[in-house]
Amino acid sequence: MLKTVIIGASGYTGCELAFMVQKHPELTLAGLYVSANSIDAGKPISALHGKLLGMVDMPLQPLLNLEEVASNADLVFLATAHEVSHDLAPAFLAKGCQVFDLSGAFRVKADQFYPQYYGFEHQGEDWLDKAAYGLAEWNKAAIKQSQLIAVAGCYPTAAQLAIKPLLDKGLLDTSQWPVINATSGVSGAGIKATNNNSFCQVSLKPYGVFSHRHQPEIAHHLGCDVIFTPHLGNFKRGILATTTIKLNQGVTDSQVAAAFHSAYADEDCVRLTGSMMPSIQDVENTPFCNIGWQVSGQHIIVVSAIDNLLKGASSQAMQCVNIHYGFSEMTALI
Repeated sequence: MLKTVIIGASGYTGCELAFMVQKHPELTLAGLYVSANSIDAGKPISALHGKLLGMVDMPLQPLLNLEEVASNADLVFLATAHEVSHDLAPAFLAKGCQVFDLSGAFRVKADQFYPQYYGFEHQGEDWLDKAAYGLAEWNKAAIKQSQLIAVAGCYPTAAQLAIKPLLDKGLLDTSQWPVINATSGVSGAGIKATNNNSFCQVSLKPYGVFSHRHQPEIAHHLGCDVIFTPHLGNFKRGILATTTIKLNQGVTDSQVAAAFHSAYADEDCVRLTGSMMPSIQDVENTPFCNIGWQVSGQHIIVVSAIDNLLKGASSQAMQCVNIHYGFSEMTALI
């Protein structure tokens, strides 16, 4: 049994991770941690997340002695802020722990990326080189080998799973950038209440226009430029991404369908709906990405739907755990 700890366990993703670790036959929950000054320290996690009552009642402990925590851990999930993961990951890695980081701290190696989009200078160049990007369906070999897995972002997961099969088969005319319009539920903003994510205040609207940090993550890992506009919707969880793309001259419906089926025929966490368009209701509280599409002339619209807290974060992290250790990929996901 792999001793597993979750850092930043009080949030939505921490709750989902704790639930999955408890279900996993090869993992044992060795500790739930929050920051030393957290008001949640000492509370059972089930007091914050009632779905865990009677299943995971372990207390949230303040992270005071990292060496002691690391000595009692084989596997560490970092469900922490980007700059916190940036500082913690190398310390756990140096102690020999396997780290799965759900933040953006190690996802992209590019000049000035972190100062521009995350507001800090990255001090871990070595680990940026070694980290595997945790987009589970597309990076299995690296995920199996790396000690640090940088789990893909929620919007980038929905977008890339929709676009990559077509790029992979050379079907796209990338002189016209793919245009991604995606809407997320308010849980994507985290558990702490603010005026921006109060249901009484939220009205469907775009944000981060031409400036959102997930645009360069998507473009970097696709290898082509995109236009990405995120939106905030007044619902709890889920992401729906609608992507408009130009196909190369002469590409047919059957070639498009073949590309998607070739990419995902053996992938349990991706479900192809073809011409039936996905909805968030179809995927919320599941580890799946549903993908549908329609072709008209030289253009295609691809719609992808995920649960932002699961396939966009926690269940993808657990999927990466299963890939890394050679467990069945769906273990503890459903």
